[in-house]
Amino acid sequence: MQIRDERPEDTAAISAITAAAFANAPHASGTEARIVEALREAGALTLSLVATSDDGSIRGHVAFSPVQIDGAAGRWYGLGPVSVTPDMQRQGIGRALIRKGLDRLAALGADGCVVLGDPTYYGHFGFVSDPALTYGGEPSRYFQRRVLKGDPPEGGVRYHPAFDVA
Repeated sequence: MQIRDERPEDTAAISAITAAAFANAPHASGTEARIVEALREAGALTLSLVATSDDGSIRGHVAFSPVQIDGAAGRWYGLGPVSVTPDMQRQGIGRALIRKGLDRLAALGADGCVVLGDPTYYGHFGFVSDPALTYGGEPSRYFQRRVLKGDPPEGGVRYHPAFDVA
């Protein structure tokens, strides 16, 4: 597997992989592929990485986009969606994409990253639940943060409006 930045010719494959990856997920909204497209259209994909197999086919994708905390833009980003083709899931592709993305965010000078997801899974990457951060007005153990530099923030987190697509 190779991990690289997305290219313009990757967009259809990314949409197909994202739709397939979330097709049977119980927590999926069904809009994940459209979220990535809307982030791209808005110029809000800070990082969009793909994992390719030896033959060059795309097997996974991860997106990182800016978030606001307490209404202020800063150097914090949201992780997601992360998608892997169903036949390649549970083989470390998603983990590799997330690790590479977090390393790249740190290199860009990001203060940190938030994610909404399974605390056991995202705990492997240093994410922790923090009741000082809320999403949707409520603290949740599923909403987590990873500080890359500085102090942990406090307040309500808002993802880019692309996440509001229906």
